[in-house]
Amino acid sequence: MFALVLSSVLALAGTGTAHAAGARYVALGDSYSSGLGAGGYDAASGDCKRSGKAYPALWAAAHAPASFAFTACAGAVTRDVTARQLGPLTAATSLVSISVGGDDAGFADVMTTCVFFSEATCLNRVAKARSFVDSSLPGLLDTTYAAIHAKGPHARVVVLGYPHLYQVPGGCLLGLTDASRKAIDAVTDDMDGVIAKRAADHGFAFADVRAKFRGHELCSGAPWLHSVTLPAEESYHPTAAGQSGGYLPAFGAAA
Repeated sequence: MFALVLSSVLALAGTGTAHAAGARYVALGDSYSSGLGAGGYDAASGDCKRSGKAYPALWAAAHAPASFAFTACAGAVTRDVTARQLGPLTAATSLVSISVGGDDAGFADVMTTCVFFSEATCLNRVAKARSFVDSSLPGLLDTTYAAIHAKGPHARVVVLGYPHLYQVPGGCLLGLTDASRKAIDAVTDDMDGVIAKRAADHGFAFADVRAKFRGHELCSGAPWLHSVTLPAEESYHPTAAGQSGGYLPAFGAAA
């Protein structure tokens, strides 16, 4: 079984054209890059919850880069990346991955509000998040991306987006209304659009994971995302299947 899983990982991860075995790879970002929700956490990573089942670790295992530094951390916002994660970046770094921006926009609070309060309250909170994404997130990303380029000027930087959380209409009979689910997916589209534009303007690649997760959102028949779960911090994060089947091939194609 392990051999079958590893061969699948190799096939998924081997689609990129980048630096592969010669890469000096640094993986930055938030919980979607650290692997929160995938399990198999490195105890030494503490609250950062870095998982061996996260796409950076899977890619590194498949390609055996010359060096691999994994500094992504659950809960990270843009300022955490610039303040705490850029240490391994040097002029010799050839490949960087990052997902960031969701926590700046209040992702956790949006989902808590939508789960526990009314549709109207949910939609108001989502609208506040969309306003932040449109007005404040571009500048925060610019600062972060400029800092990455300054420390790793020769690296290929792959910026990964976020998947839709919900299939709408879908098979969920309980929980959020379809209006709330659509609004949450819409703010994801806004955020991915902003991230893609800022990445392009800095000369970075953007890896869109939405197509990879299509048919595997919540309320689909085979979700690659946790709904409300325990531990609660793993709620609304990719499972191990979401990392290997969604994020890994998207990154591999862009790396």
